[in-house]
Amino acid sequence: MNRPKKITASLSIVLSFVICITRNETSHAQNDPAPTPPFTDYLHESPGAVHKITVQDLPQPFATRSSGNPPDVQPRPADAWPQAPEGFKVELYANGLTNPRLMRTAPNGDVFLAEGDAGDIKVFRGITKDRKAEKIEVFASGLKQPYGIAFYPPGPDPRWVYVGDTDAVVRFSYHGGDMKATGKPEHVADLPHARAGHWTRDIRFSLDGKKMYVSVGSGSNLDDPDTHPGEKNRADILEFNPDGSGMRVYAYGIRNSGGGLAVNPKTGELWCSVNERDGLGDNLVPDYITHVQDGGFYGWPWFYSGGNPDPRLKGKHLELKDKVIVPDVLLQPHNASLEMTFYDGKQFPAEYDGDVFASEHGSWNKSVRAGYEVIRVPLHQTGHASGEYEDFITGFVTKDGTVWGRPVGITVAKDGSLLVSDDGSNSIWRVNYVGK
Repeated sequence: MNRPKKITASLSIVLSFVICITRNETSHAQNDPAPTPPFTDYLHESPGAVHKITVQDLPQPFATRSSGNPPDVQPRPADAWPQAPEGFKVELYANGLTNPRLMRTAPNGDVFLAEGDAGDIKVFRGITKDRKAEKIEVFASGLKQPYGIAFYPPGPDPRWVYVGDTDAVVRFSYHGGDMKATGKPEHVADLPHARAGHWTRDIRFSLDGKKMYVSVGSGSNLDDPDTHPGEKNRADILEFNPDGSGMRVYAYGIRNSGGGLAVNPKTGELWCSVNERDGLGDNLVPDYITHVQDGGFYGWPWFYSGGNPDPRLKGKHLELKDKVIVPDVLLQPHNASLEMTFYDGKQFPAEYDGDVFASEHGSWNKSVRAGYEVIRVPLHQTGHASGEYEDFITGFVTKDGTVWGRPVGITVAKDGSLLVSDDGSNSIWRVNYVGK
């Protein structure tokens, strides 16, 4: 799911493509039967629509064939624009970017963006009367597929910008307001190298600044770590001290949370956004968003969505079946859920306070596309999810199936608006609340 444009893949990923039944959905998708709820597709995504998938809703493996339907991204049509719920307006904040990925907002309000293919970190400051970025600078370049960005120590006066390269955590000296790094990167910790498979590495710090969390996705769709040593310390969330020492596995069996970690600013809980496995049919396996338990096991590769066994590894590690944690929110299978953030701004209505927003990059392994949107997970001002999620920003696929946009990064701007990076149109979109 979450791969660079020049795809590198392990043998198992290649095989998963080979076994797919390739179909061209873009020409006739509107004539396909409507999906059976709670499952949906892009034609039935609409701002404000609520979805809730439970474990009891899941079909059996291979209930449908595994479909190869990757997007052929096209330029945005003149009449296409992201759609938002009533009271919200979407504006184009920046364009002409190079593979824009994760974004993080610095304490002073500057927005840092990782451009994976370009190997750089850009900084965006302010907004003009034309609603564009007032100033853009390259903070650092020459990185190796950068993705995760974090400011340390937490709070109003960080001294370092940490970056998750594909094979290491590095950091740059930082003083509030710096738009260019003043020195070379300092190596903090080695990470499992992305020779194949998922390459993104996100970084977050605990609220007290004592621990650093780094997400590392699997190198494959199904490789058994028992027999594939390249999976060591992959499909995990790793914990370090801020200086890179003391590494341990914080949680495991998480196929790919490299797209997005978040720490709830009110409770301190670690959360993640996860790409689950492919190849079991249109409606398996659900991607998910969940809080992460220390020592928790989430199933990959032997189980999914609780103790459901993957038939391709049948009979393996039955002793772990009852330990598999069911995620808080099951999303549409193959959505490719990437960066997530907690809304802590003051612009949106009060009922949005503390809710999760997440970017859904969009499917390749589903006969009729799903994802290609931004979703909202309501936490009901309790810090806890109750299983449902809501379509928030849609419209990145036209009604005839043409894909022009793919949301990746998401962050809350200083003024409380929501910024969404899109590596399909190489843009950043700005979501404002303007009232009903």
